Amino acid sequence: MSVRHALLALLSEGPKYGLRLRQEFEARTGEMWPLNVGQVYTTLQRLERDGLVESEGGESEGPQKGFRITGEGRRELAGWLRSPAEVGSPPRDELVIKVLVALIVPGTDVREVIQAHRRSLVEAMQRYTHLKASAPDDDVALALVADAELFRLEGIVRWLDTADARLARFPQPAAAVLPAGIHASDGDTEPEAHPELEGRR
Repeated sequence: MSVRHALLALLSEGPKYGLRLRQEFEARTGEMWPLNVGQVYTTLQRLERDGLVESEGGESEGPQKGFRITGEGRRELAGWLRSPAEVGSPPRDELVIKVLVALIVPGTDVREVIQAHRRSLVEAMQRYTHLKASAPDDDVALALVADAELFRLEGIVRWLDTADARLARFPQPAAAVLPAGIHASDGDTEPEAHPELEGRR
């Protein structure tokens, strides 16, 4: 999440001081992402340095010091809102890495690993569903955040189900044996290179 641009958006409504910006940030995002007031002021200082906001009250400091957005800040915000999200190289997803690593760890049942993570994700989906159901109907921010998380988690569950089905069709025996050159008593021995695994990266 871009705290920088979220603060610019809040300031586009009018001048505000740091503590109020933190309170409004949390309220507008369904209180799903708590924000440290120190992070707010650090971000405001950088925005001011970059000419995107101006402080009110001269050199005075304190919780009541106000800030307002500049014309350059409005242009920055408008450009950011319309800029496509980064969809280049896939991120290093920890869950994907765990499944890939489980394929080559001796004695590891990768499908059991998949099911363990699936159960955790389903429980998280249930919590978000309950949170959304118990929230006031007019709490649009919370509903949007909960929906986004539910769709994100559902996508991960679907990937796990697809991975499980693929492994059922094509079992991976590599996890049952140690790679050549590695022995259980070797401890810190570096594994030999395995070109056949490079294609999976």
